[in-house]
Amino acid sequence: MQRTSFAEMHCSIGQSLERIGEWWTPLIVRDIHLGLHRFDDIAENLGISRNLLTRRLESLVADGIVERRAYQERPPRHEYHLTEAGREFVPVLMALMAWGDKWATPPGGPPVRLVHDACGAEFTPRVCCSACGEPVNTATVTALPGPGAAAGPGTTVLARRSGLAP
Repeated sequence: MQRTSFAEMHCSIGQSLERIGEWWTPLIVRDIHLGLHRFDDIAENLGISRNLLTRRLESLVADGIVERRAYQERPPRHEYHLTEAGREFVPVLMALMAWGDKWATPPGGPPVRLVHDACGAEFTPRVCCSACGEPVNTATVTALPGPGAAAGPGTTVLARRSGLAP
């Protein structure tokens, strides 16, 4: 099945999904974060076909989320490591995991516990205001047009409602 491209969408979520929205991509990033750096380990852990994993890793490298590092010359072998962009995506995965733990928990309960290294406490990720530190949710946030606001695919109706487009 051919997926829809969001490359032309004038929306940060659409642009993010263009890079990390393929079905296997978040799980590949998760595995690399958890220390699986070699192709065979990732393929075995996920049960993903080798050609599909190759395509996903190539896309992640091209998008600057993952980098390849050679660890053997003959035959050529590489490890995969998260770039800064990839490391900054991990908290998004943690938030998705927290949502899944609450609303789609596998039988037996959450499969992973997170412990904050700095204080040693087990925690549940949450999204907080960068200014005051308070948790945010749909009832406590107002979205306003930003400097890149414009009418286009993904923002046409919102731009019209905010007065940015006729």
